[in-house]
Amino acid sequence: EVQFVESGGGLVHPGGSLRLSCAASGFAFGVYDMAWYRQAPGQVRELVSSISNSGARTTYVDSVKGRFTTSRDNGKKTLYLQMNSLKPEDTAVYYCNRASAVKYMWGQGTQVTVFS
Repeated sequence: EVQFVESGGGLVHPGGSLRLSCAASGFAFGVYDMAWYRQAPGQVRELVSSISNSGARTTYVDSVKGRFTTSRDNGKKTLYLQMNSLKPEDTAVYYCNRASAVKYMWGQGTQVTVFS
């Protein structure tokens, strides 16, 4: 059974930092490009960042470039998102999944709230 367990979210002030983790199981994690997604209240889920299966290539949505860094540890089957200089508009539930159009079942996500 494929499973994603996201963690590391919390409450932070603008300018703060958080490091999210996503523990994956039930599939060949190291074979697939992976991605972080987020969904703010009343909004559709959006792609935030992707990373190639080897970790050599990453992409970011313009709004997080220079502030967020995605990495992965294939041995631990874990995806990471380092978020710095957080802004109120980063408030959302963050999820991980495959980067392709074909997705596995979503995990519960982890809530990130940035407030003044």
